[in-house]
Amino acid sequence: MANAKIIEAKQQEVTEIATKLRESASTVVADYRGLNVAQVTELRKQLREAGIEFQVLKNSLVSRAAASVELSDLDAVLTGPTAVAFSKTDAVAAAKILNDFSKKNDALKLKGGVVEGRYVDAAQVKALADLPSREGLLSMLLSVLQAPIRNFALAVKAVAEKNEASA
Repeated sequence: MANAKIIEAKQQEVTEIATKLRESASTVVADYRGLNVAQVTELRKQLREAGIEFQVLKNSLVSRAAASVELSDLDAVLTGPTAVAFSKTDAVAAAKILNDFSKKNDALKLKGGVVEGRYVDAAQVKALADLPSREGLLSMLLSVLQAPIRNFALAVKAVAEKNEASA
């Protein structure tokens, strides 16, 4: 029979994981098998700089936590060694960093994750990672919004110059 302290500790850990799943803008699950210590340290450093929490967790604990927050679809990717990246603010940052790292290190494999409360598979995580950053999207939007005004200003200037030249 399991010790009551061990059971209580595991229940506490499940509760913490469930809270992280609920509060995160995105959660990415990856298979880290085959990475050496230096590679894992570099990955953790990159993720920490972006404000992303990266943990190696037991599949059974993550599965129970996912079930408690109604994300049972996540069970499909909880096989083998599992590392989980929790990003509280930026929904794209974890996917971007892990995807870029996996391109340089074949040992890291993206399995899937949760984005804003919805399960996504590995292909969707990679598609999310390929999106431009928030700043990039905002600058694209700004240039699209400025284009009509800029074109109108150029047309008015051209008409004024034409009138000046003919006068």
